[in-house]
Amino acid sequence: MHKEISFSTSRKIQVINLDPELDSLNLSGDGLLLAFAPHATAALILNEAESGLMNDFETWILNNFRGRWKHDLIDDNASAHLASGMLSQFVLLPVRDGRIVRGTWQNLLFIELDGPRSRRTVIFEFLKH
Repeated sequence: MHKEISFSTSRKIQVINLDPELDSLNLSGDGLLLAFAPHATAALILNEAESGLMNDFETWILNNFRGRWKHDLIDDNASAHLASGMLSQFVLLPVRDGRIVRGTWQNLLFIELDGPRSRRTVIFEFLKH
């Protein structure tokens, strides 16, 4: 199974819940599901999709990655690259009997770090055992 989704973002730093897309995947059997964001200034994490916490992630990123960075002389987005590098551009999830195994409060969250962007992509690959 291979599926790509595309969407736009509206803010510089933005957390987007991708659970509806994750839940719509048609999986069967056992294996691993890879979710991958092919972007150097975005990240994927598993965490709770509660609006206050999502806002806290945005604030934490703004507070912890701002600085005077050499890359800003070229592109003015070094903080986005640094945050993406410290987080991750992929999540790997176990699948059992066609069901994605996650904890109760684990939602798939896309983190925009250099928005707004008219097109962001996440690729889902199911690696069946």
